[in-house]
Parts: sequence; structure tokens; C-alpha cells
Amino acid sequence: MQVTETAAAGLKREYRVVVPATDLAAKVNERLDDLKGRVQLRGFRPGKVPVAHLKRLYGKSTMAEVIEAAVREANSKIVTDHGLKLATEPKVVLPSEEGAVEGVIEGKSDLAYTVEMEIVPPITLADFKTIELTRLAAPVTDEELDQALAALGEQNRPFVAKAAGAEKGDRVTVSFAGTMAGEPFEGGSGEDVPMVLGSGQFIPGFEDQLIGIKAGENRTFDVKFPDGYPVPNVAGKDATFAVTAKAVEAPGTVTLDDDFAKTLGLESLAKLRDALRERIEREHAAASRQKIKRALLDQLDARHKFEPPPTLLEEEFNNVWSQIENDLKQQNRTFEDEGTTEEKARAEYRAIAERRVRLGLVLAEIGDKNNIKVTDEQLTQAIVTQARLVPGREQQVWDYYRNNPAAIASLRAPIFEDKVVDFLLELTKIADKQVSREELFKDDED
Repeated sequence: MQVTETAAAGLKREYRVVVPATDLAAKVNERLDDLKGRVQLRGFRPGKVPVAHLKRLYGKSTMAEVIEAAVREANSKIVTDHGLKLATEPKVVLPSEEGAVEGVIEGKSDLAYTVEMEIVPPITLADFKTIELTRLAAPVTDEELDQALAALGEQNRPFVAKAAGAEKGDRVTVSFAGTMAGEPFEGGSGEDVPMVLGSGQFIPGFEDQLIGIKAGENRTFDVKFPDGYPVPNVAGKDATFAVTAKAVEAPGTVTLDDDFAKTLGLESLAKLRDALRERIEREHAAASRQKIKRALLDQLDARHKFEPPPTLLEEEFNNVWSQIENDLKQQNRTFEDEGTTEEKARAEYRAIAERRVRLGLVLAEIGDKNNIKVTDEQLTQAIVTQARLVPGREQQVWDYYRNNPAAIASLRAPIFEDKVVDFLLELTKIADKQVSREELFKDDED
């Protein structure tokens, strides 16, 4: 095999590879000789099929397999011999002349092809022990606990049937059918749908039209969908709804006591408060973790500046930009509505994509240098977690991940990232700071 570097510019490398036809033929003969001992053909005793006969039957398909293996082995040898770390899969360019590939398959020509490779630039890792971070923590106050308990009581408030007309705060169960220009539209009808008047559950104006309605009463009224409604085919359009009130119920009172706690499966109000406190503490811990992780990634981004591989950058930007365009389309909005232009938005999101690619490479380098890996047990647990989200379809979820390497990779990536972050947080200098809940959950400007 002969390998010649034909181009080297930036992170791009190109090589011309030539594998002699004699080498390919020898590999084919080896495979056919191995096949001879296993294949059974009519008219021949086991193990006695002549190789020449096998070559007539399986020669071309075997040569195709040998060529595929030869390309794979040659590319792997190039990477190893030159100490390369690939950013993307190698791009193999076979000869385009008519009959060239057929000549190789027929064993008449050498295998000659070009392979293009894009590599990861050398990354010099920073001294992580010099990174200083602040970890925010917010204690769970009695006021916060009382608010959570009151909200829980509100969510579980009983409703009692009433004969009078519906008022704000009442729950009305309705069936409705909507039309536009006299024609039904998708998503415009529903049966036995409960709604609390004044909750804003439906589009603006819909609930207002139900004030005063009684059980069994029919009403027909017009409302307009908001211009920014997420379903483009109805956004900004007028619709007519024929509504029947199935039930009207007034909110009852709820007493936050031991009996209330027992309706939720807990022994007492004290146990319920303890459970709420634990839930809020987990929310605080998650918010604290997210903030210090963001601060750590900011530090890594500031300390590792290099040009990311162009193909990786373009792929990441296309993914980001596609999501942005889909979001705008669903919301029926434009860049002008967002206070920017498409040109400015492209520049902004390309910078975001570049940061993501660069940080991904830095985290991968840290993991590689420190032997940080995602275990099979951790992946299995992640799949189990996903399966639990769809009760009754656990086996389908399991089979999906088992048969889909890309899906497994999508689970592995965040686990790996968190493991690297945990590793780095052990090395950095962290100062703990107590703050209020408002400050802990305050959105940082991106």
C-alpha cells in the first residue's frame, strides 16, 4: 500500500492511497479459501469445492468486501501513523473514470482513491486549579414552604356543582366545535373539557364569553386567535365556536391539615411539609448546579481559544439555525418581531455554535486525558429513566435505544459532560455564597 499526502491546509488533510491489485487478489483468495471449508454446494463434498469455482460464484462480492476492508484499514493506518485525531468521518473519493471501479472489482486494476480528513486542532488544556467559582445556595424559607403548600391546596381544591351562572374562578366543563369561514379546523373541537374561568387556559376572549353560562346552556360566539399563536394556519384568524356547558362548579374550600395530607398519601401535614421541603431543596440544588456549571463553561471558553473544525462548526450552526427558523415559523414571527435582522441573528447563532463546538472538544480532551468514561451501567440507567416516561411502552423504548447507535450517543453525551464537569469542580476553587431564592433563579443574560 502506498500513501501520499496531497494537501494540508489548516485542519484539512488529503491523501492519495494506492493498494496493488495483487494485494487485493491475495485477500480475496484468503477469504475464498476460508469459505471453501464452510460452504455447501450441490455436486461437491463439504470442503472440496474448488477455489476457482467459488471465485466464479462469489468473486465479485468477495472483492467488494475486501475493497471495503482495505479502505477502512488504510484510513485507520493513516490516522495512526500521522497521529491524527479526526473531527469527522473520513471522506473517501473513488475514481470517477468510467469503468475504473469495475476494473478494481474484476481484479484488473489497483485500488486508487483519495481520502479527505478533517482533524481536531491540538488543544493545550488550562490549569484548572486556577479557576475560581462561586456556588450559590438558597435556604428554603418558611414563607416559601407556605407558598408551596398553599399552591398545592389550590391545585387540589374541590369543586361543587352550582345552578347559578358561571363566574370567574368557577370550573366549567364544555364541549365545543370551532369553524373558520364555516369550515371545521384541526384542533378546533373538544369534548368534556374542564376549564377554570380566568385561568387563561384558552385563547384570549374564549373564557370571557362563558361568564354567566349555566349547565346545559348553549352559546355561539366569535373569537380571534392571537397573531403570535404557535399554530400558523390559525394564527391571527377569526373563529366561531358553538359551545355547550356540561357542568358548572364553584370552588370549595380546602383546609390544609392532616386530613388533606392523607388525601395525598402522607401521614400528616408535618410529613407533607417535609416532602415539600425536600422537593424545593432539590429544585434549589439543580438551579445552583446549573449556574456553577454555566460559570465553569464560561471559564473554559475564555481559556481555550482555537479555530474549530469547519465541518463540525457548519453542522452545529445548521442544527441551531434550523431550530431557530422552526420556532419562528411555529410562532408566526419574524426576525424583525424579535428586534433584529436575519444577518445579525446568523452572526449571533454562529458564535453560539462555535462556542458549543469548541467547548465540546475541550471537554472531550479533558475526558480523554483523565480517562473519564460513561459506563454501561450508567447508560442502562439512562435508558431505564427514558422508558419510565412512557408507561406500557418500556420494551419499545428499550429496543429503540438498543438498535439505534445515534440515540445511545444522545444519552451518552450529557452523562459524559456532567462527569467531566464533576471532575473539574473537584479541582477548582469554589466559594459558597448564600442568596435569596429570587437571585438563585434569576435568569442570566445570554
